[in-house]
Amino acid sequence: MISNSKNMFEFRSKGSGAFLMQLLKLDGPLLFLISLISLIGVFVLYSASNESLEVLSRQLLRILIAFTALIITSQLSIDFIRRISPWGFFSGLLLLLLVLFSGDIGQGAQRWLNLGVRFQPSEVMKLAVPMMVAWYLYDKKIPPTGKQMLIIFILILMPSFLIAKQPDLGTSILVFTAGMLVVFLSGIHFRYIIILIFLAFPSSLLLWKFMAEYQKQRVMTLLNPGSDPLGAGYNIIQSKIAIGSGGLFGKGWTNGSQVQLEFLPEKSTDFIFAVIGEEFGLLGLLTILLIYILIIARGLFIASQATDLYSRLLAGSISLTFFVYVFVNAAMVIGLMPIVGVPLPLISYGGTSMVTLMIGFGILMSINSNRKLLST
Repeated sequence: MISNSKNMFEFRSKGSGAFLMQLLKLDGPLLFLISLISLIGVFVLYSASNESLEVLSRQLLRILIAFTALIITSQLSIDFIRRISPWGFFSGLLLLLLVLFSGDIGQGAQRWLNLGVRFQPSEVMKLAVPMMVAWYLYDKKIPPTGKQMLIIFILILMPSFLIAKQPDLGTSILVFTAGMLVVFLSGIHFRYIIILIFLAFPSSLLLWKFMAEYQKQRVMTLLNPGSDPLGAGYNIIQSKIAIGSGGLFGKGWTNGSQVQLEFLPEKSTDFIFAVIGEEFGLLGLLTILLIYILIIARGLFIASQATDLYSRLLAGSISLTFFVYVFVNAAMVIGLMPIVGVPLPLISYGGTSMVTLMIGFGILMSINSNRKLLST
């Protein structure tokens, strides 16, 4: 009876919206920002798909599923998430092995599994790897020792190698980065950073040796896109034209000539950032980047307020990995990085990537609600 009276008092004093957010353990600022960027993404995608209602309806369904996943994940206690981390990691490894032997092939790559629902297990590892590394370091004294670093490298390299074999070098690098961010956030010794810097050059040569021919061509195209303007350099040239033609204010929604006349390739996925640049101009791009920065800042704030090591490491990794997604896609589209097939978060057309991102945000909200629970 006392509990019901207290809940009614909170409902009246805070308002129904705030009370519902607290009841569902959702973080208001973060939910608002990701809802805003998702809404903008719907409008951009409608134009990028040449006003296709079918594409739009599919994306709306995926957004609904992704937000449902966010709400469900936010209800989980951080202790439960920590306990299931190794199970998620090794299950993900098993799925990656299944992809190599029986995965669906599309666009020259074997990256998908069809288990009633078609999805990419590599996307799952973007969360499973940092969760596993944070779980391993949870009860260890930090910064990690040399032996612990070796174990962590093995944990990170196993899924990264399996993903690179699909081949999907872009996702492989992102998974490796997500795991390494946990290591750096744990306060790695400076001598290990020096060792990593010295290993970077020979590692790059080794990576080059095992890269597929088309992947090597992408790197060479970055250095000189004009060498093959109708072939390997076509994508980046058309992307730059689209962004440059948008000017300061853009040509207007659904009025981009590069988009509507089909000059811009992969305009609904990898190059949707160029669509924003052409139709909404430099101001539109800066607005999108500002929202992304606010999302990252909120995630890092949640990480800084976390009450235990696992939560701090995982929240920091999720937030900074999100930054890497945005940076890589934007840099790729404007010609500062090779084309690696990384979608623009919460805007590009796609399902598995969006659900994975929303689960990550759900974990952030779980960490934040756990902090509030302990502080009361």
